[in-house]
Amino acid sequence: MIAYLLRRLNLFVVTIFVVTLATFALNYLFPGDTLENLSGISSHQTAEYNQIVQYHGFDHNIVYQYGMYLQHLWKGDWGISSSSGNDIVEEIKLVLPATLELSVYAMVLSLFIGIPFGFWAGLRHRRPIDLGILSASVLGYSIPVFWLALLLILFFALQLGWLPMSGRISLLYDIPHYSGFILIDILKSDIPNKQDALSNAIRHMILPTLSIALVTATIVIRITRRSVADVMQSDYIRAALARGLTRPQVFWRHGLRNTLLPILPQLVLQFTTLLTNAMIVEVIFSWPGIGNWLMQAVYVQDFPAIRGGVLAVSIVVIIFTLLMDIVLRVINPLKNRDIHGTI
Repeated sequence: MIAYLLRRLNLFVVTIFVVTLATFALNYLFPGDTLENLSGISSHQTAEYNQIVQYHGFDHNIVYQYGMYLQHLWKGDWGISSSSGNDIVEEIKLVLPATLELSVYAMVLSLFIGIPFGFWAGLRHRRPIDLGILSASVLGYSIPVFWLALLLILFFALQLGWLPMSGRISLLYDIPHYSGFILIDILKSDIPNKQDALSNAIRHMILPTLSIALVTATIVIRITRRSVADVMQSDYIRAALARGLTRPQVFWRHGLRNTLLPILPQLVLQFTTLLTNAMIVEVIFSWPGIGNWLMQAVYVQDFPAIRGGVLAVSIVVIIFTLLMDIVLRVINPLKNRDIHGTI
């Protein structure tokens, strides 16, 4: 296990190196002054300009500049937004939790929808109900997430008026920032009408969460269906059926755990897709997350913010993938054969 952790740690370091190198190269690829793209500071004063040059190592070669870039990243100095003048790290701390909150709720909802339907389709493999669920999942997957979001807005917000169409919470509520997760912040706050604020936040969250979850659920359905169908066709399942056990008994006693283990690694791979969909949905629903923040940075050509946002999202994906890979290795002992070798 230690050898495996060391290999994963080495891969993590190499991946982070590649990501930081790519974001550093963006400073040269973006139009305009390279130093301004890196620092976010535009200065026409010679003294201040020289200080910025020395601080970022632009009076040395490019290798030294990259080293200074890594040093500043490690210290939390990711530059200043050229549009707002605020520290990029502080802005990311405000917007990234909103995206993660939306992604977590969407993932949970997609599992609640996708796994039961996947089990149902897999247990009825090649029967009408299986073909119906599979067709619906393929159709749902073919619908772009932004189009689905617009359809939900049109129906539930504009036609029926049941749910709000934009924002994270009504402007009537002033929620203190603790964790960045709006529901947690409301529960931790001592504002009046806390229940009303909580209800309002949940109503704002339904449509964007549903937009992401429905698209992700179609993937979960197909992954689960395939896993259940493969397990139910295995030899030990057939042997259990030959002993007189019913299919539900065989599945719950022998098939469930073996069905879930292949599903989990594939679900982890969907996190990147889900996070991408969340960033798209944020723009449509004016959700104050990092996707909406990045889009605004693109509109105003705030290159330091774009670079910082890309770096932040990349690090989140890398860390999540690493942690989930370790967790899956722990809960699935069969994976340990890859560490010690097989006969």
